[in-house]
Amino acid sequence: MAIEAGNTVKGIFKGIAIILLCASAFLLASPASAAEKTVGVILSADTPFYKDIHRAFTEELAKRGIKVKMLVQTPSPETVSWINAARKLVAIDVDVIVTYGDPVTAAAISETSSIPVIFAGVFDLDSVGMKGRKNVSGISSKVPLIGIIKIMKDITNFGKLGIVYSSIEKATVRQAEEIEGYGGKLGYAAVKFNVRRLGDADKIRDVDALFITTSCIAQQCTDDVIGAARKQKIPTATAVGGSEESGMVLTISADPAGQGREAAEMLARVIAGESPSAIPVVGQPKKVDMVINLKEATSIGVKVPFDILTSATRVIK
Repeated sequence: MAIEAGNTVKGIFKGIAIILLCASAFLLASPASAAEKTVGVILSADTPFYKDIHRAFTEELAKRGIKVKMLVQTPSPETVSWINAARKLVAIDVDVIVTYGDPVTAAAISETSSIPVIFAGVFDLDSVGMKGRKNVSGISSKVPLIGIIKIMKDITNFGKLGIVYSSIEKATVRQAEEIEGYGGKLGYAAVKFNVRRLGDADKIRDVDALFITTSCIAQQCTDDVIGAARKQKIPTATAVGGSEESGMVLTISADPAGQGREAAEMLARVIAGESPSAIPVVGQPKKVDMVINLKEATSIGVKVPFDILTSATRVIK
């Protein structure tokens, strides 16, 4: 009987051990392990548009109950800083890299072919080098440039259009060339202003209207650019949000909240085990905002047609 009792006790302990091992295996395989994923986030510049994307991104993750260790970088808007930011995340082997904007997306794609890259706020998909890459997916923020120029023409029938871009940002070079190409058809001459640092806004002069590309450098110099235009009573337009309150007369851009939510959904799918190559790139924003700063337009003597005001998403008075 003693032997039987001993065997019974051993059997009980053996059963408990098996249960504990199974429980441990379950915990390791459960979604809690996904909470340990490290996600590196890089903003192409410390600007309102990218900040708004990131805010929506984090809010959507919280809403879905997704917890990750997040490393956020906001490099200076220059080539070396963009590349270094991407290299740091690759060096520490983060699980996923999330990027906002064309320059840093291009940098991240160039630095890794194995770490998944999810992007948002990319205006020109062709400029970031994603062709043939299986580790990349995201959402574009591209809006039709010709539409913005036509509306600007209706607001003020300019004959000379200034275009603010940056020669170190491939996407903005392409935007400047595209807008310059519409000149013959729409009846204007284009004057390009290459902004690469603070102070370059002083170059802006002798034009009737001004278009600011999605250049990160130009966005960080927004106050200077708009200030230069205001002094000369030049109406301004752009394809990236964030500077409406600063005095941009016309803004037609992707909704940053939508960009952030879409990126969060894609990240959730990658964390769940999907390959970025199985997640289709969203080639255009699902929501576009048109904001008219009527207060600014009035202050520089520009009258915005009523039909344009009524079609705006928001009018600043």
